[in-house]
Amino acid sequence: MLPPSEIALAHSQLVHAMIQKQIVAANCWISFEQYMNLALYAPGLGYYSSGATKLGSAGDFVTAPELSPLFGRTLAQQLKQILPSLAQSNILEFGAGTGKLAHDIMLELEKSGSLPEKYLILEVSAELRQRQQTLISQEIPHLAQKIEWLDQLPGQFTGIVIANEVLDAMPVHIIKWQDNMALERGVCVEDNQFSWQDRPIGNPQLHAIAKELLPEINPYKLPDFEYLSEINLAASGFIESLAERLRQGVILLIDYGFGRHEYYHPQRNQGTLMCHYRHHAHGDPFYLPGLQDITSHVDFSAIANTAINAGLQFMGYTTQAHFLINCGITALLAQTSAEDTIHYLPQSNQLQKLVSPAEMGELFKVKIGRAHV
Repeated sequence: MLPPSEIALAHSQLVHAMIQKQIVAANCWISFEQYMNLALYAPGLGYYSSGATKLGSAGDFVTAPELSPLFGRTLAQQLKQILPSLAQSNILEFGAGTGKLAHDIMLELEKSGSLPEKYLILEVSAELRQRQQTLISQEIPHLAQKIEWLDQLPGQFTGIVIANEVLDAMPVHIIKWQDNMALERGVCVEDNQFSWQDRPIGNPQLHAIAKELLPEINPYKLPDFEYLSEINLAASGFIESLAERLRQGVILLIDYGFGRHEYYHPQRNQGTLMCHYRHHAHGDPFYLPGLQDITSHVDFSAIANTAINAGLQFMGYTTQAHFLINCGITALLAQTSAEDTIHYLPQSNQLQKLVSPAEMGELFKVKIGRAHV
C-alpha cells in the first residue's frame, strides 16, 4: 500500500486535530457515528467533502458503473419501463461518483427515445461533482442541458430516485452486546491517539433497536456472550426523507448488504465495518482520517421496514445478479459479436464481475420501493 504524500498526510493530520478537538469539547467521548460523520463529511476536511481522488485506479475503490458501461445500460432498461408511467419523467441520482452511471444511462435512454425531462444529481463531494461535470460536458455535451446538480433534496419530487452505493457510506452507530447488556462504542483520545471506549446507550431509539436485536444475535441465550455490530439510523432517516418528498415515483437502491437475519447472524460477531485506502481493504477507521473511505454493509430489512412504515410500497428485493440478468444484461452483451474478441472479451469479463456470486453478484442487492400520491 502506497504511503500518502506529504500534502495528503498534512491534510489527515488536520482532520485528526479537528476530530480530537470535537472529542475534547464533548467531555472526551463521541459516538462512532459522530466520528464517522466527521471523518467523511466535515466541510472542507472530510473524505467526501475534500478534494482527494476517490474512485478509479488512482482512488480507493471501484463501483459497478466504473467497472463496465453494461451496468448503466442494463439499469436503463428498467428505467425506460418506469418513466412513461410517471407524471414527470425525472431521474434523481444520489452520490453519482464520476458521473459514469448518468453518462451510460442517458446514452442508452437516448437510443430508444426515452430521455427523461431532467437528470438531477445530488453530490456532497466537490471533487466528484467537478469530475461529473467535466465528463458530461466532454462526452455527452448534446445532453448536458438535461443534467442539473442540486445542493439539497428538493421539497417535492416526481420521478425515479437512484442510490448506488450510497447507504453504505452513511455514518453508523457501533453497538457492543455483552451478556444481556448493550453498550455504544465511541471514540476517545489517549496519548494523542484515537481509541475505543464503550458507554451506556443514551439515544432511546438506538437503545430500543439494540434491545430488539438481542434475541437475534444470541438466540440460545449463551452466557459470557459478546457481539459487535452496527445500527444505521442515518440510512433509515434518509428513506423517511425520500418518502416525505416523493409524490410519485420509484426508489432504486443498489448496495452491498444483507437481510436482518444474515446481517446479525450469531457468527458475524465483529460486524461489517470496512475501510478502503488505495484499493486496500482493512478494518481500522482511525487510519489516516480524511484520506480513507469508511463503510458498513446495509441492513436491507431495516430499510424495508422504514420504507413501509413511511408509506412506500415495497416492490422487490433481489441480488444484483438476478436484477441485471432479468433486465437483459446478457442481451446487451450479445449486441457485440463474440468473433469481435477485442471488444467482446473485455465486456464478457466485466459482466462476470457484475453477476458472479464470487464478485458483486450475490453480496450486492437491489431494492425497489414505490410512492403514488
